[in-house]
Amino acid sequence: SVVREINKINERELELGISGSWHDEYKDSAYVFIGGLHFDLTEGDVITIFSQYGEVMDVNLPRDKTTGKTRGFAFLMYEDQRSTVLAVDNLNGANVLGKTLRVDHVKNYKQPKVKGEDGEWEEAEEQSFNARPEVIMDGGPASDSDASSVISIDPEDPMRDYILAQRKEEKALKKSKKSKKSK
Repeated sequence: SVVREINKINERELELGISGSWHDEYKDSAYVFIGGLHFDLTEGDVITIFSQYGEVMDVNLPRDKTTGKTRGFAFLMYEDQRSTVLAVDNLNGANVLGKTLRVDHVKNYKQPKVKGEDGEWEEAEEQSFNARPEVIMDGGPASDSDASSVISIDPEDPMRDYILAQRKEEKALKKSKKSKKSK
């Protein structure tokens, strides 16, 4: 099977101490192919499984046009290409809901076509980021000079509240120093 073949290649590279990896051929793509998915899995389930190796930015889980059921495979894009190596090495051959996953790199991913205004299928004009996490910008009204220093924080970041509190303290400290200097 393909899963065993990929595992053999990885083991052989380790034994030989090869400095370059077969993964290097895919260094320009942040997409992976996922085959062998259970038909009851949703996009959210796939994101949950694969997000342990990096930030998921896009997922395409094709569905049957008549039934709406998933077709058992997906394409997933990570924010960082290095996450694809981790996902391929760690999830290829994994058992999920009684099915063996096949995870492999995708060299040239092509966005699915979208329906245009006239109802005809056409190429997508922009990159899809349907799984990108919502980013909340820190803080209230900002002046023009403040705008460049505002850094976004992932709402799911476990350190979010702490970071926001630290920023508020830093702003308060800067304000108090400014008011002392102006006196």
